Amino acid sequence: MNIGFVGLGIMGSPMAANLLKAGHVVTGYDVSAERVEQLAELGGKGASGVVDAVAGADLVITMLPDSPQVEEVAPLIVEYGRPNLLYVDMSTIRPETSRWVARQAAAAGVRALDAPVSGGERGAVDGTLSIMVGGAEEDVEEARPVLERLGTTIVHVGPPGAGQTVKAANQLVVGGIYGLVSEAIVLLEASGVDPAAGLDVLAGGLAGSRILELKRHTMVKREFAPGFRIDLHHKDMGIAVAAAREAGVSLPLTGQVAQLVAAAKAQGHGSLDHSALLKVIERLNG
Repeated sequence: MNIGFVGLGIMGSPMAANLLKAGHVVTGYDVSAERVEQLAELGGKGASGVVDAVAGADLVITMLPDSPQVEEVAPLIVEYGRPNLLYVDMSTIRPETSRWVARQAAAAGVRALDAPVSGGERGAVDGTLSIMVGGAEEDVEEARPVLERLGTTIVHVGPPGAGQTVKAANQLVVGGIYGLVSEAIVLLEASGVDPAAGLDVLAGGLAGSRILELKRHTMVKREFAPGFRIDLHHKDMGIAVAAAREAGVSLPLTGQVAQLVAAAKAQGHGSLDHSALLKVIERLNG
């Protein structure tokens, strides 16, 4: 397929590379000219702007930081995309923004899906992302062969916006686990127990998780090179809190985690990996 790809950041670049490896023709655009050049070096086509990336595409993917960027780009995709274009937004944004995009797209004869992902940079590189998709079932099935090049778990979770609601739930769980793993490390170290050994045991029992599997060693070593930045998780927790308010439900633990992530950002850790929530827990304990 001819695929237009807008947003070649930490997640978008390896995702576009995997589509190239699968034999698709990928035309990519990013505000960073260097990232566009890197895609071209891999065999993709560099675009001069969003309209250039969309021209002639069978399917367009966006992977952007937040709702404002999607709100800026989506109208261009809708206006300049070919009739019956399939537009898959894989950014993590507000559910109401995804519903707005879907309405704008439908009015112009474009089919839109919201398909946020989980799995971080490692999952993007390995093509093992978990993808939660909102939109019409027939459009999800048409997009599935492309999505299967990006992830190993692709689930249609409901109508437009549903993918973003599931992603909000994902992020509140991820943030909560990071907070608890951080507290476990602080407890183990304060008690004179080797945290590496302790977390090895936890990872093999009922407390085991993907986070413990991938991050326990780097957290103990205080290595926080970003796979997914605190800044972005702070944005995502805001989405989760807003979604809870819209749904009329109380999520007290989510509120607490959101405040811890906000503290990490306020303390200057926004550019670090979200496992750096450990630094907040350490600071609380002097």
